[in-house]
Amino acid sequence: MLLREVEYAKPASVAEALGLLAENDGARALAGGQTLINVMKARAASPDALVDLNGLDELKGIELAADGTLTIGAMTTYSELMASAEAKARPILGEVCATIADVQVRNRGTLGGNVCSNDPTNHLPPLMCAIGARMTIVGQAGEREVPAEEFFLGVYMTAVGPGELLTRIAIPAGKHDGFAAVTLGADGTCICNAAASVNGSVRVAIGCVDAVPVVITAGSPDEVAAAVRAADLDPPSDVHASAEYRRHLAEVLATRAAKEAAAR
Repeated sequence: MLLREVEYAKPASVAEALGLLAENDGARALAGGQTLINVMKARAASPDALVDLNGLDELKGIELAADGTLTIGAMTTYSELMASAEAKARPILGEVCATIADVQVRNRGTLGGNVCSNDPTNHLPPLMCAIGARMTIVGQAGEREVPAEEFFLGVYMTAVGPGELLTRIAIPAGKHDGFAAVTLGADGTCICNAAASVNGSVRVAIGCVDAVPVVITAGSPDEVAAAVRAADLDPPSDVHASAEYRRHLAEVLATRAAKEAAAR
């Protein structure tokens, strides 16, 4: 289906982009477009204007600080993360990005676009919660930082409000991470996924079982399954999986991700 008529703007700076978004309540930021354009074609969303963020160097780049903190621009693509020497400091990032869809999507899709769309089947929201990422949001009123666990608010809803942009994501030092998923085919979306990080205790974030990633902590990988059962998950049923099967997958994948993290 063809797109309906929509205004298009390509700002030269973040400040100009924020101004354009503030001027038009019906404007949407365009990152890689891998989700938004398809949603628009299906008439599931009808923004009045698209503010194209491509070409804004302020939103690109990967920096590794002396303390091991990674700062990643929101418009960094999956492929750029996979190829980055700096991002190897937190190798799970490139590993998970390598499992997303196909080469074309990885070349266009962005870290910021993925987390801001907050599709419950996406790979990256649970990973951001598990590894303790912090999201920097900028608006005309200023800048604020939100922990990943508070960033995701509901299906397709995040802490990025009208007239605001996610500009960068900060990820603390660490290498003991794991990720596990069951997908629709080799390159499909997730039926259920789980990310884990071990730093003494285990922190697990499970996707596809609620509107936002479900974060669970346990003392050790061997205790993760019991912690997931105690969380009393209430996932949806659909044509791909029943709620019961998703609860089972959540337990299995969370344990698998935690043991992978511990093995590192």
